[in-house]
Amino acid sequence: MPQIGIGFHTDAFNSSHKSFEQALAWAQENDVHYIEPGVIEGACWIHGLGYFPHISLLEDPALLRKKMERYGVEFSQIDAAYPLSGRDGLTVGVPYVQKAIAWAALAGSPRVATTDGLHKPEGLEDREALDLMKRSYGEIIRVAEAHEVVVTIEVHGYFTTRADWLAEMLAFCGDSPWLRLNLDTGNTFIAGNDPVRFADRFLDKIDHVHIKDVSQSLADSVRGGATGIAISHVAAGDGVNAENIRQILAKLSDNGFDGVLSIECEGQGGPMLADSLSWLRKEIAAAGFTERVPAFA
Repeated sequence: MPQIGIGFHTDAFNSSHKSFEQALAWAQENDVHYIEPGVIEGACWIHGLGYFPHISLLEDPALLRKKMERYGVEFSQIDAAYPLSGRDGLTVGVPYVQKAIAWAALAGSPRVATTDGLHKPEGLEDREALDLMKRSYGEIIRVAEAHEVVVTIEVHGYFTTRADWLAEMLAFCGDSPWLRLNLDTGNTFIAGNDPVRFADRFLDKIDHVHIKDVSQSLADSVRGGATGIAISHVAAGDGVNAENIRQILAKLSDNGFDGVLSIECEGQGGPMLADSLSWLRKEIAAAGFTERVPAFA
């Protein structure tokens, strides 16, 4: 029976202005052992005052890793998804991601998430943008290989929600094991795709999954006209994407997936996230998974 990790993105605590340590405490209280924060380069007041549930590259990665272990939590990945499809992908996005990779290696994070922009890049033809991203990912994967950190491409934007372009992006660096897919079930759906068919095409590339449901009202208003959801305002299992998620879990199980499912929802300071967690634990059992717990937890 395949083992799988369950975690959550700390976006769940954005609106309640919790700190990263409060997110760790929630994880410990709810027996969750994987966490996925966003990462900033530098410092800002909202982070320093504890109103921001993400992390800074100025924090010492080894000390943070030890703190997390006291809570029984480790990183599933860190989110460094600055859009790489625009003109500033090379000048801003690449150094940001490269620094996140080196930091992740010291912090014990096995993955770093990346993505494209939500919209067609201004001033660039599609082929020009893809060529720029290929160069960007070449520089990023060179660093990822050195640090042995997997870089995931998240389904989130203009290029990544189109299966043929995503396939091209995943082949930017040949068959490198360091470039993999972060499947987002909600973004795939809201872009107008069939999430089950989309996942089936990339099963062997999936290394990390965002579990994201979609409300009926949001689907009715923007499906097919948007590429990503900033944060879902419905618990996993309570939206119109639940059956798709259920079928994707079955396919992942059949394919021997052993990565992490990271819940993405608004959270409401915890309750919506707790509902999502309860639903997902039932669904992974039904799909034939057992939940993995780190050795130190």
